[in-house]
This record gives sequence, structure tokens and C-alpha cells, in this order.
Amino acid sequence: MSQALPPPSRVLMGRLWREYVSQHWPTITLAFGMMVIEGSTVGLLSYMLQPMFDLVFTEGNIDAMWWVGLAILGLFVTRALTGVVQRVLLVKVAQLSSTAMQVDLLAHMMTLDSTYFQKNAPGALIERVQGDTLAVQSVWQVLIQGLGRDIVALASLFIVALLIDWVWTVTALVGIPLLVLPSMALQRYVRRKTGQMRDASTQRATRLDEIFHGINPIKLNGMEAYQLGRFRAVADRIVTVNVKTTAGQSMLPGMIDIMTGIGFFGVLILGGREIIEGEKTIGEFMSFFTAMALAFQPLRRLGSLSGIFQVAAASLERLYRIFDLPPGITSPAHPAQVAAAQADIVLHDVQFAYDDAAVLNGLTFTAPAGRTTALVGASGAGKSTVFNVLTRLVEPQSGSVALGDVPVSALALADLRGLFSTVTQDALLFDETIRENILLGRSDVTKARLAQVLDAAHVSDFLSNLPLGLDSPAGPRGSNLSGGQRQRVAIARALLRDTPILLLDEATSALDAHSETVIQAALERLSRGRTTLVIAHRLATIRNADLIVVMDRGRVAEQGTHDMLLAQGGLYAELHRLQFERRTDHEMH
Repeated sequence: MSQALPPPSRVLMGRLWREYVSQHWPTITLAFGMMVIEGSTVGLLSYMLQPMFDLVFTEGNIDAMWWVGLAILGLFVTRALTGVVQRVLLVKVAQLSSTAMQVDLLAHMMTLDSTYFQKNAPGALIERVQGDTLAVQSVWQVLIQGLGRDIVALASLFIVALLIDWVWTVTALVGIPLLVLPSMALQRYVRRKTGQMRDASTQRATRLDEIFHGINPIKLNGMEAYQLGRFRAVADRIVTVNVKTTAGQSMLPGMIDIMTGIGFFGVLILGGREIIEGEKTIGEFMSFFTAMALAFQPLRRLGSLSGIFQVAAASLERLYRIFDLPPGITSPAHPAQVAAAQADIVLHDVQFAYDDAAVLNGLTFTAPAGRTTALVGASGAGKSTVFNVLTRLVEPQSGSVALGDVPVSALALADLRGLFSTVTQDALLFDETIRENILLGRSDVTKARLAQVLDAAHVSDFLSNLPLGLDSPAGPRGSNLSGGQRQRVAIARALLRDTPILLLDEATSALDAHSETVIQAALERLSRGRTTLVIAHRLATIRNADLIVVMDRGRVAEQGTHDMLLAQGGLYAELHRLQFERRTDHEMH
């Protein structure tokens, strides 16, 4: 199958202009005006050299010395002021537009399905939001400067040159048309290499994300050299591609330099003869020569503009590929309502697979409202996937998931997920204070209510040991807290959320005996009067559940109470026996 060609640069730039830059048109217009003035001063400056050489230096006119000097001084002051203003204005536009793109891109990414994030590493997504948006940040600044300052400067300089001698001007520019075909080839080369560089940058971000998130396992397994080698390989590839990209971007200005040098040589031969013969004055030649010399830099900048376009286009192509990816799970046009506190959780013949790997195979069970239902089974039985389909993080391929008689797909996503509180084994804490990790931006919580939640979740038990109490930083991913403390913060968050349905995923695993006892007591308090689904490997923690659903390979193998399932002597009884023997053996040793 042939791969679709990437959109042309002008299409991508046009979309960027419409969506993020055009709204700043008053600022851009003012900056453009400043650049027109700045560009015009260059032509006027070269024009003033003719009277300076002919009237002041050749004829010795004192009056001309004053007005020519003041005119040149005024041109430099004007150039300085307009240059500062236009640069500040364009940097402001560049920053505002790129920041808006970053925010919109992140907002769009958060609407995509969970499967998208399973297929794309966090480092790669960070590079999209940060690296690719920064790559296009100043493209409009460069473009507008090219259109405003550089083209106006060139136009004013060429007018001066033409007024002095059109033959000299044509001679100086004779080689420029020869650059058209090489320029087109270089544009394609730069865009291809830039795409490779952005891909390599994504791999670099992914490597760093893996290293920093897994630093302890890396140290414990002696993988420092291995991980450093993987990172160095990617970094070396970035260097190689970056050098090639820079070479491609630099070749066109380099060719302009060569063509300009040839033009200057021709003008010197042609003009020198005319000056020697008295047909032209030294002032005219110096004015012309200065005009062409001053045209050198804006001409080079305009020559490099196509390369800058291709660099930005490569990043824009990657960005808009994400923007154009529609979310697979959305809210219905006319969402339903449900009294979740009185509604059973009903799954009927649910089928779900990640790619070709089947996870749920006709799963059917009912979790009664206001009761605790436990899901047990071996790893890979599909227990966590039940939580995901229930909250519509993923969509089953077939079957129904409902709260009472209302399918979860009939509810607005915000309403549906607002019915659930979740406490997992790896409590998600942010690099904020403990207070912020519990409140999560809420400003309607009274001190009394917060204190009640802290006591109920046993967070108050350890606050006095922290230097700043509730305002102590939790650290990256809660690294300043122990596992038990992180769990208590997560429980406090769930208590404050006060939703009718509670999802507990291995909430007490990997804790010491004391922490487990404290957390278990807090969880029991949290689950009172709520519809609770519990995933647990340690069967001792769910023996009092109202219903235990035993899962095996995505199906319900058994269901009932703890005593009923033990009496049946089936899979649950076997799991219980194995855990009991393992615990007894551990205690003996």
C-alpha cells in the first residue's frame, strides 16, 4: 500500500495561521508596520551615501555635511526603535500562539482512548506537546519579518540600485534565477531530514522517560551502562540528522553568496571602467555598492526561509496528525440520567480484546447496588479491564455494560465518571502539596469537612511527623511519602469525592501489616453504603464481601459468598488453599 504524501508546507502553514496566529492580527499589523519602516531605512541609508561622497567628501560642502549626517543619524535611530518594537511584538505572538497550541493539543490528547496511550510512550507524547510546538513557535515571526522587513528592504535597495544604473543591477542579479531548481530539491531534503530528526527526538524523550521513571530497578539490576548505551545511540543519531538538516538549510544561502559574489565581480568590472572614463561618479558607485551589500543579508535570510518552512512543516505534520485523530469514545448527543446509588452494575456477555489479544470472553455478572462485590482470579483474568469498560476508558467490542437498566454508553462521559471513586495499588499523586493532592483544585471544601476526611482516612495520623503538615510536598509521584501514606491520601481524596460507586484495585497489596490494617479500616469506612467493586489477590481482605466473582480467562468461573465458594471446592477454594499454605509456610520460616 502506498503511503499518502504529506500535506504541502503552504497547507500546513495556512492551517496554523487560521487556527492560532490570525487572532493576533492587530499586533501583527503593528509589527508589520514597524518592519516596513525598518526595511525602508536601509534603502534610504544607501541612497544617502551618494551625497555624502559627492557633496561632502569630493566637493567639501560643509552645509551638506550637517544635513547628510543628521539624516543618517535619524535613519539609524528610527531603525533601532522600530526594530525593538517589532521584535517584542512578534515574540509575544509566537509565545501566545505556541502556548495555545500546546494547551489545545494536550486537551485533545486527553479525549483520546486509553488504548492510544498504551501504544504511545509518555516520552513520545511529551515531545509532541513540547518539542514539536516549540519547533513551529517562531515560524510566523520569521515569515512576517521576511515579508515586512526583508522584502521591503530589498525593494528599497533595488530601487536605489536601479535609479543609479539598471545595467549594473541586472548584472549583480544575473545568477539568482539559476537557484530555483536547487532550492526545490533542498526543500524536500530538509523536510525529510527534519522528520527524521523529530522522530529521533521522540525516541530520546522516551528513553529519558523510561530511565527516570525506572531509576531504582535500573540501579538494582546494574543496567546503567545498558541504558546509557541506548540513549547514546539515539543521541548520536540526532547529531547526524541535525548536521545534515543544517547543511541542507545552509546550502541555499551559501549558493546565494556565490551568485552574489559573481554579480559583484561583474559590476566591479563594468562600473570600474565607467568611473575611470568619467561616466559615473564615485558617490554613485558607493551608493550602488552599499545598496547591493546591504541587500546581501536580507537576501540570505529570505533564501533560508524555505528551509525554516520545511522544519516547521515536519513538526506541524506530526502535530496535526494527532489533532485529526478523533476520540473513539464520546458522550451521546442526548445523554441519559441514572440514580446510581440504587442501580446494580450489570455486565452481560461482554467481549473485549486489545488488538488481537482477547481479555474478556462473554463476561456476565451483576454487582448489587450498595453492596461489596469482589473480583478475584489469576493475573490476566481481565479484572482491571472490568473497571475500564465500566468507566468507558475502553469500549467493549460487544455485549452490554449498564447501571441498572441504563447502558453506560448512554451517559455523558463526565456524568458517568463522576459516579466513581478509585483507589488503586499505585496511588496517583502529583508533585504538589498533600492538601492539593486531596482537594485537586476544589475550593468549596470547608475546614471542618477536610478535617473529617483526614481523620477518616487516617491521614491525620502522620501529618504531625511532616515538616509542613498538610502543606508538605508529596514529591514526584508521591515519592516523599511511604506506600501506606500514599494510600491514605488516595482514600482521603475518594472520601472527599463522595461518589455512589467505589472501585478498589489491589488497594492494600505491597503494604506492611500495620499499614494494611490501617488502610483496610479506612477502606471499610469508605465503602459503607456504596456500591463497591474490589479487585484483590489476597483473599483474606475480601472474605466479608457480599459477592465474590471468580474470573478465569475473561469469564466468570464461579460466584457466591466466601463460605459458599469454599464449600464448592472449585477454583476459589484452590486459590484459598494455595494462599493459606503459602502464608503458613512463610510464618514457619
